[in-house]
Amino acid sequence: MFLGKRSKKRFFQTCHRTAFKDRTDKQKVFNIELERGGSMNWLDAMNKAVEYLEDNITEKLDIEKVAKIALSSTFHFQRMYHMITGITIAEYIRRRRLTLAAQDIVSGEKIINVAYKYGYETPEAFTKAFGKMHGISPSAAREPGANLKAYPKLSFHISIKGDKNMDYKIVDKESFTVVGKQRRITMVDGENFKQVPQFWNDCMNDGSYEWINSRAGERGVLGICKDFGKYKDEFNYMIAIENIKETLPSGYISTTIPAATWAIFELVGALPEAIQDLTRRIFTEWLPAAGYQHDCAPELEVYPKGDIYSPDYRCEIWIPIKK
Repeated sequence: MFLGKRSKKRFFQTCHRTAFKDRTDKQKVFNIELERGGSMNWLDAMNKAVEYLEDNITEKLDIEKVAKIALSSTFHFQRMYHMITGITIAEYIRRRRLTLAAQDIVSGEKIINVAYKYGYETPEAFTKAFGKMHGISPSAAREPGANLKAYPKLSFHISIKGDKNMDYKIVDKESFTVVGKQRRITMVDGENFKQVPQFWNDCMNDGSYEWINSRAGERGVLGICKDFGKYKDEFNYMIAIENIKETLPSGYISTTIPAATWAIFELVGALPEAIQDLTRRIFTEWLPAAGYQHDCAPELEVYPKGDIYSPDYRCEIWIPIKK
């Protein structure tokens, strides 16, 4: 079939738009592996949160409201979302907006209107963000055969799994005091999985760990994640021991861990890989299935004396919980 220039251009635009739409209509599915007998409430809540995001994608989104739909605090919703999907909730929103913006531009909407529609204050800011994701300018997106990237809507599905157990116990404990060193940690782009081990290395190199470890009691050295939600995308991490009755050197602090109900998980394996893997499993498998919520109190990592790099090393993770 012979096509004139105008007919050929219209033909390629039609094919281009159809192919683009086919790609973006598909959902990106994340399977949440739950222990047998796990509750579906959490899964339903997460999917409702995603639906809310999609229904209000052109509006100014309140992440706190989205977290409530997901039956979670703002901090832990963002944390769990990143653990499951590998991207932050803010990045998901950005990618979805730019995916839909590309569709609108290809469909003929004015670029300036599309920019404002998806929350960009200036066309220049929109053009920069659009180019970063798609690799071309918004105006170039209208050209026949333009290559555009699409990030599909997420969907959380469930798969039942019972072949890999997590051993835990539920314990009530009164408040207690700890002393040690503290560092601010960011969760952006999963940096916490790099910064926490780096903090341990720094303390080992500057003598802080030796001072702390030499005064450790029966429980051993504690890694403490605390102050969730106090800072945007950040928390404080302490390397500490239970309270000692002596004057603290410069740079050390004392803080109180409040009374709480804890889910205590025992793990066996070399650090830091074993504890990072179990932490992900707790938040993406156990919490959704167990019917508990995070209580927003500090989390504890309990490290008894021993070779932390041994495959037989035993330690614990304490997660504060509530019904």
